[in-house]
Amino acid sequence: MNKKIIIALSIVTLILIIGVLSVNKIPNQNKNHNQTPIAFDGKNTSFEIDGSTVNLVNGVSEISVAPGSASKVTTRYFGNETNGDLNGDGLDDVAFIVTQDGGGSGTFYYVVVALKNLDGYKNTNAFLIGDRIAPQTLEINTSAKELHVNFVERKPGEPMSAKPSVGATLIPKVTPGGVLEGLMK
Repeated sequence: MNKKIIIALSIVTLILIIGVLSVNKIPNQNKNHNQTPIAFDGKNTSFEIDGSTVNLVNGVSEISVAPGSASKVTTRYFGNETNGDLNGDGLDDVAFIVTQDGGGSGTFYYVVVALKNLDGYKNTNAFLIGDRIAPQTLEINTSAKELHVNFVERKPGEPMSAKPSVGATLIPKVTPGGVLEGLMK
């Protein structure tokens, strides 16, 4: 009889141990599930251009120039996304281009960097590439922490109506404070 009680207690103890181990595994599984890579969506993000916040929804933002005005400032996701570490934290950041049209004859091109962190992404300011240019490629030089923005612009002295014909490169860097600053090459 004592042998049956010992076997029964052993089985109950084993079941309890398995139950406790199973319950403890659930949070770990959820923790790993929450660490799945967060995808960046440049068409649905926010950033600043000249101190004003732009909120892209499905790749577009339209803001009235003044209250009640029919004129709008339209900002659009252009693309040319590229990935690489621009701030030296070992995580791949995303650089992309947006355009802004204020209703006049110009179309202004900007580059924005989405800095990846453990919680997702934080965007830098938008940095002006130029007006009525022809964007080419974005390339990240991880070792130098540089973004190379390649584009075609007009020759010095040419009117804005002239077709861009001269290759140029803008080399912005991300400051330790997360601000995008750049130099022409």
